[in-house]
Amino acid sequence: MAYVIDVTQEAKEDLSYYTAFERKTIVTEIRAQLKYEPLVETKNRKQLRDNPIATWELRIGMYRVFYEVDVTGQTVSVVSAGHKIHNTLWIRGQEVQL
Repeated sequence: MAYVIDVTQEAKEDLSYYTAFERKTIVTEIRAQLKYEPLVETKNRKQLRDNPIATWELRIGMYRVFYEVDVTGQTVSVVSAGHKIHNTLWIRGQEVQL
């Protein structure tokens, strides 16, 4: 069964930081990767240790999408998006510590 993908207002603001081409790439991968089986770990999806952002991370090249999953409601909530440069995560142009 397909999950409904919900993008929070904060995540929309995070995505608006990127160019239209980058946003399209990220959104396309979110739909492809998270619509079915978002709780299955793959080389691009992993469950994170305790952190203030989210429980799950989706890697799309240098971009990172953080999300939560509600199994009973069959909903994936995208809570934040950013990119990594080496070992540093950047969200809306600011460095974020995990």
